Amino acid sequence: MKATVEIPDEIFRRAKSRAAEQGISLCQFVSEAIEEKLSGSASIDQKPWMKHVGKLKDLREETARVDRFIEEAFETIDPELWK
Repeated sequence: MKATVEIPDEIFRRAKSRAAEQGISLCQFVSEAIEEKLSGSASIDQKPWMKHVGKLKDLREETARVDRFIEEAFETIDPELWK
């Protein structure tokens, strides 16, 4: 079926570019995007916050090292403070 749809210029350019990157026609890209939106999988499977989960896991060891340093520093009593 053919339909006329008004799409903002910026969104159209991004969609056309993404379709070209994937090696598919703009028509196929738009059809797949609409199908994905109608199926609800985009909103359920791709929660916006999920893309950030686990990004800082590499800092776990560094965080532990800093925590140990802070704990050691606060366990030491500075005699100058208690005069």
